[in-house]
Amino acid sequence: MPKKERKLSPLEIKINAWIEHHLHRVPIMQKILFVSHLKTMVKAGLSLIDALRILSQEVENKKLKNIIADITEGVEKGQQFSEVLARYPKIFPPVYVSMIAAGETAGKVETALEQVSIQMKKNHELTSRIKGALMYPAVIVIAMVGISIEVVVFILPKLLIMFKEFDAQLPLPTRILIGITDFTQKYGLWMVIVLILLIIGAVQLLKQYKVKRVVHTINLKLPIIGSIIKKINLARFTLTLSSLLESTIPIIDATRISSDVLNNVIYKEKLMAVSESLKKGEALSDILRQSPTIFPPMVTEMIMVGEKAGKSESMLRELSEYYGNEVDTTMRNFTTIIEPIIILVMGLAVAGIAVAIIMPLYSLAQNI
Repeated sequence: MPKKERKLSPLEIKINAWIEHHLHRVPIMQKILFVSHLKTMVKAGLSLIDALRILSQEVENKKLKNIIADITEGVEKGQQFSEVLARYPKIFPPVYVSMIAAGETAGKVETALEQVSIQMKKNHELTSRIKGALMYPAVIVIAMVGISIEVVVFILPKLLIMFKEFDAQLPLPTRILIGITDFTQKYGLWMVIVLILLIIGAVQLLKQYKVKRVVHTINLKLPIIGSIIKKINLARFTLTLSSLLESTIPIIDATRISSDVLNNVIYKEKLMAVSESLKKGEALSDILRQSPTIFPPMVTEMIMVGEKAGKSESMLRELSEYYGNEVDTTMRNFTTIIEPIIILVMGLAVAGIAVAIIMPLYSLAQNI
């Protein structure tokens, strides 16, 4: 007789649900493909429910498959598509839900899905540029740290053991190197534990809003890095706002929703304040002009031209393309700038170790 399938206990069900919710992720490309395929099916004449049913069977990612099944069930019960999507803000951020809701109100779900697909792709491209540019320096730094640990823990102790037997006074660089090596061997494990605890503490501290605000303010004032952060936030702001306005979402709501996609707290706060000022009838360009440190004159001037010509969406789209290209160029230059710095640091470290080892050998040769 076939064995009966064991039923999971309530605790096991909760654990599985927690693992699926917190540990299983939905890759951005899976979400892009879902929205793109849904748009294609609706455009081909399928009903939204039928398209969702087909996609729930085709999607490979287990978490996304379950979400689509839940969305399908909600739509079948008569709920709005955007209303069901709003249950999953980590998978479908408010900006996309708002665009689809606007499309439903106007009876243009297909157009809304197309705009969401384009927005997702452009955001993904921008994020990929940033990650791609940071990958090379990150790999070099990790390699440097790994080599340094290997040299201090495994190689230097064997080389320096003979120097400890010298009766003569060792040179200062050699004594420093021996001290570092001995300290690492004795307290290396504690150093790793303390470092991990410091990292965890720093992460938890950065979750405090006041601390995060101070750090983000300092970040904007840093040379090179501050400029990159500004360009990234401006690229995301202009891209998101243009897409929302093209979806016929009122500018007050569009500005507030745009603040959700920005990483820097200062930009978030300013856009929330801008949304409130827009309720008083002020022009967007006039409000942004009051903060020239985070919204450069070029941004406010182009938005003003767009407002006067009735083409705010197209002007914002041009700004998003400009700042997207600026981010790409700056990140490439950043890699070019940081490369010689990394090489210089590596060279100084190697030179310091070489001097610390060679000096006592030279003194020993002279005595012989």
